[in-house]
Amino acid sequence: MSLLPTYDDVVQAAARIAGAANHTPVLTSRTANEEFGAEVFFKCENMQRMGAFKFRGAYNALSRFSPEQRRAGVVAFSSGNHAQAVALSARLLGMPATIIMPHDAPAAKVAATQGYGGKVVFYDRYTEDREAIGRALAEKDGLTLVPPYDHPDVIAGQGTAAKELFEETGPLDAFFVCLGGGGLLSGSALSTRALAPDCSLYGVEPEAGNDGQQSFRKGEIVHIDTPKTIADGAQTQHLGKLTFPIIQRDVDDILTVSDDELVACMRFFAERMKIVVEPTGCLGFAAARKMKDSLKGKRIGILVSGGNIDLPRFASLMG
Repeated sequence: MSLLPTYDDVVQAAARIAGAANHTPVLTSRTANEEFGAEVFFKCENMQRMGAFKFRGAYNALSRFSPEQRRAGVVAFSSGNHAQAVALSARLLGMPATIIMPHDAPAAKVAATQGYGGKVVFYDRYTEDREAIGRALAEKDGLTLVPPYDHPDVIAGQGTAAKELFEETGPLDAFFVCLGGGGLLSGSALSTRALAPDCSLYGVEPEAGNDGQQSFRKGEIVHIDTPKTIADGAQTQHLGKLTFPIIQRDVDDILTVSDDELVACMRFFAERMKIVVEPTGCLGFAAARKMKDSLKGKRIGILVSGGNIDLPRFASLMG
């Protein structure tokens, strides 16, 4: 197993992505503060380049490629946000990118990935193994595979969002972070333990895809079938060999929320804060709302992971 990344890697990643990644805003809402009886800080990665935190990890990983790796190019697999992040990072760094995406990936995410210059290869997420397809393409064409979460440079890059949050707000009492494969949560955990060691850190998954919660309770990685949930960024089947030990060590608990609770949060963000947030990006806020009685008087951080959703889909969910 590769050595687990540390907070020092997050610091180095922050220097590497400076100037390429957006320093995203931390927004507050008086309505949210009143609802919670607390101070709530939203780190808005829906305002990151390509619309999600994934740009941080992808750019950090690709910027460390050797000249030979850059010439051959990168291959990645993703339902959307990592796909766009790798395609955009590859374009900025002058290398070719091949992206393996499911047939049912949101059309806007496919279009954006292609728009950034990525060559898209489709697969069936319910019957085919995207990791096997990625390894085969990497071997055949000499490409470097950058997985969406289980990679030390990806984890370190994702941790820069939480680093920025804590540097702006100071220590927090509780911090809620979306959980799919664990890149964002494990990276956030490195920053949280370094900058706010007493902060309670929660990972949040959709109810239908609670592999992380099961793994956390059991003490070993649990594999599940691809979950059916509107949170397409969290339709992962298992945590990673690198992300799981960090989560196990540094996270306080893994929580779950329903699709209906995600839709209610999407509506809050649109109506009250005038921002578009994709279902996955609402996981942290939805869990915090369920726990709000125990958060009164506290300072709460919520990582809003992304805002990439087709407008017709957004309209139908808000309808």
